[in-house]
Parts: sequence; structure tokens; C-alpha cells
Amino acid sequence: MSPRIQPTSFPKPVRLAALTLGLAAALTGCAAGDDDDHDEPASNTGMHGVSEQTAERVVQVSSVHPETGMTLIEGPTFGPDGGLFVVDVTAPAGDAKVMRVDVEDESVSPVYTEGNGAYTSAQFSPKDGRIYLTDFAGGKIDSITADGKDHQTFFTGDVDGAPMRPDDLAFDEEGNLFVSDSTGYADPAWEAQGRVVRIDKDTAEATVLAENLAAPNGISFSEDFKALWVSQYMDNRIDYLVLNEDKTEVTTSHPGMHFDGGTSQTDSNAVDADGNVYQAVHGQPRIFVYSPTGELLSTVTVPADAEDGLTSATNIAIKPGTNEAYLTVSGPSGGFIYEFNALSTGIRQSNGG
Repeated sequence: MSPRIQPTSFPKPVRLAALTLGLAAALTGCAAGDDDDHDEPASNTGMHGVSEQTAERVVQVSSVHPETGMTLIEGPTFGPDGGLFVVDVTAPAGDAKVMRVDVEDESVSPVYTEGNGAYTSAQFSPKDGRIYLTDFAGGKIDSITADGKDHQTFFTGDVDGAPMRPDDLAFDEEGNLFVSDSTGYADPAWEAQGRVVRIDKDTAEATVLAENLAAPNGISFSEDFKALWVSQYMDNRIDYLVLNEDKTEVTTSHPGMHFDGGTSQTDSNAVDADGNVYQAVHGQPRIFVYSPTGELLSTVTVPADAEDGLTSATNIAIKPGTNEAYLTVSGPSGGFIYEFNALSTGIRQSNGG
């Protein structure tokens, strides 16, 4: 496989496999936001009572990197200062890997540019207030301060004798980490090798909570922190994993929703205050919102004139305490933040991962 991938289509297995080849490059700078005004998101009701909403573009945060042939914006999470932090999975060394977006004045600022980490998600820890970053290519979890300083590696190494491909991250109320291990993301679905891993907030000891999964990707706690919603990237379903009281074991699980994605696949997800599940998709620039009982409530997409240049809507953040929701969208046109109206208010489970 050539390390230079053409930016016309970004299949996730190809783009992430390319990253593991150790792509490197010189600084080319962080793309500034566009100056276009944006209006309130528009919505209507489609067939079978499902709400259909068109998100509005807020700002462009990246362009295709010549060194890697792609850009992919992920991991939106609001910091304590109100800024929206995002990661660029495919940014080469020297380019902005973590950025802060001011959604009010539409400005973009680089936060962290060092190293070769392929960060696929970001979230602020309730324990120490640092940003934790999953490094898919390096098989580790790093952390930095909100201003991009004091880089540390919190976890690295094998889990039960096997390396991990950490994709997304969720924190429980105490600050323990729950990580989707997307091992097997490039293999047939029937060769399920993925896991859900719990990492202790104090000791960094890793425990496998679920295994033999079809490359789990999105992972979010339910609104009451009693269970996890985990999307299976290679199986196009969202599983419901009920945890014991101290969240150290899965007591029971079952498929919660099945996604008829065709050539597209389930990516990251988020949960609002009413327990609704916002499921992002790789392969089309839209998301799907389900009730806790599996009813499809709403779809959110980008304007039709933007769809050709945008191939994936990878992740969602709802600003805590509000219905202001933001979507990371990427493709040959670049990486963008779009906004839409959430069905309910944002909570910790809506903010990053």
C-alpha cells in the first residue's frame, strides 16, 4: 500500500492504515476559518414523522494536507472556557493536531502540533481537567493541558497480551476511562477482534470489559451512567452494555439499533440529557438520532451543494446545558464544523469522545 493516499475518498480502514506507516511532514500551517455568515439550522419533517435537519456551516478548520493527502476532523469537545476543541487525525508532524474553535467569532487556533500521534478523539477528564487524546496509530492515550502544554502519555502497551487501537473515549463520573479498541477495523466483520477497555484513573491498569467485537468505534455513557452505547464500525449496529455498580464489569448486553448504512459505517456517537443517541457516520455527511428505545427520531445532514466535497460526519458535541450541537465533517473539500439544534440539552455524555 502506498503511503500517499489520494484525497478523493477517505475509506476509514485505508486512511488509518496509512497513518500506521509513519507519515511525516514539515509545518504547513493551520487553516483559518472562512468568513461566510451562517444562519440558523433548518429543519422539517420527512416520511414516517422523522425530523430532517440541515446543519449550517460554522467554520473551516483544516484543508487536505499535501503530506498525507487527506484531512479528518474528529473529537469535538467543549472546554471549561467555552472553546470547542477538535483533533485532526491525519495532520502530519508540525501541523495542528489539536485545535480550539471559537464558535462565536469563527476563529481557529492551534493548540498542539508536536509528534506523530494520530489522535482520533479528545475529551476533558473530570478528574484533572486535562484533555485526553486517543492515539490510534501509536496504541496509546496521551494528555495535555487546555493550552497544549505538559504533554504526557497516560497509557501505552498491550492489553491482555494484545496491542490496542484506541479510537474513542468516555469518562465515568469519577474519571475512569472507557475506550473502544478498534482492532480488526480493516478485516472482515466475521473476524471480530475489537474490545471495550476500562482504564483506571489512578493506576492506568487496563481491564477488558467486552471482546470479540466488530471494531467498536463510538462509545458513550447513557444519561444515567449505568450503561454504554457502543457502535460497531464493522457491523453497523449500536450495542447497549449494562455495567455493574462500580462499572468494572458488563453484566448484560444486546444490540440496541441496527444501522442500514449501505456502503457507510457507524462512527462516533453522543448522548443527550434525554438519553437520545446521536450516531455519526463514515461514508456520508450525516448523522442519525435514535431514542433510547431505538426509534429513529431525526437525521441531520449538510446542505446538498456541499455533499460532493464532504464524505463523512464523524463526531458530535452538544454544548453542555444548551441545545447547541456541533458536527465535525470532512472530505476532499477540507475539515469543517457545522451546527444544528439538538433534541435535548447537552451533558458530559454529549461532550467529546
